[in-house]
Amino acid sequence: MSAVTPLKSTGAGTRRSRSQQAQIMRLLPRPLLVVILAVLLAFVLIPVVYILLASVNSDIAVARGDFWPTAFTMENYSKIWTTVALGRGLANSVIVAGGVALVCAFLAVATAYVLVRFQFRGRLTFLRGLLALQSIPGTLLLLPVFVLFSSFATVTGVQVIGTRWGLFITYLTFALPFSTWVMVTYLRGLPRELEEAARIDGASSWRILTRIVVPLSWPGIVVSGIFAFLLGWNDVLFASIMTNPDSRTAAVALQVFGATQEGGAIPVYGQMMAAALVCALPVVVLYLIFQRYLVGGLTAGGVK
Repeated sequence: MSAVTPLKSTGAGTRRSRSQQAQIMRLLPRPLLVVILAVLLAFVLIPVVYILLASVNSDIAVARGDFWPTAFTMENYSKIWTTVALGRGLANSVIVAGGVALVCAFLAVATAYVLVRFQFRGRLTFLRGLLALQSIPGTLLLLPVFVLFSSFATVTGVQVIGTRWGLFITYLTFALPFSTWVMVTYLRGLPRELEEAARIDGASSWRILTRIVVPLSWPGIVVSGIFAFLLGWNDVLFASIMTNPDSRTAAVALQVFGATQEGGAIPVYGQMMAAALVCALPVVVLYLIFQRYLVGGLTAGGVK
């Protein structure tokens, strides 16, 4: 009986297979791909460059339509803190959106752990309910939420509308279902063997959650927290109804500032551009810090 030995792949064969895979995976020719990427980058970068140049230009020059400033000035960045009252708006946004991100992320991982690892009556109904909540537009819930909080203040005497914690509860209500669904998808990809080994050693469910699940779930936690943060940071609709001048967020402050400049002789476009860049800076920094977690968290559950 002759023995059959497997053929060993040569280096040339390996390189050939890799080149074939690269050709198969490439959907577009390289020149066309470069052109498309350049056009997409132009669509994104040209407005950003214009905002940056307008923020260091004078209001008259921006209103005249000058793209390149004749004289660079940083006065717009110093004036926005008094003209727009941007400092208070940024502080309120950081407190509300940051609090929502932290609470939502850790509530989501605890809820997802129960939904994924335990079997109980109503589990599938709860999961379907989380998915169904994402299909309801937030604009439809604006009036019911306002009436609910107004009725609560009338019955209990506790003011909710116009406070930061009222806005915090509103954002947490909308962010928690999505964050929980993200964590459910992520925890389904974690191996059960680690938890079973810890349970054999006598670890409780709470200890398994805090010592094993949470450290392994940081990419998913970061993704759910950042989406919750963006929900509170970018929202204008609910923040304009649920806040007063003292609890106004940065997005509402920008909206009010832009509305007050309409119909003026010379709108302060330079200050508006500077305020927009300052409000966008925390989000950009957040993405740069947690970029590696975002890649892992967004692709979790895609491959089993």
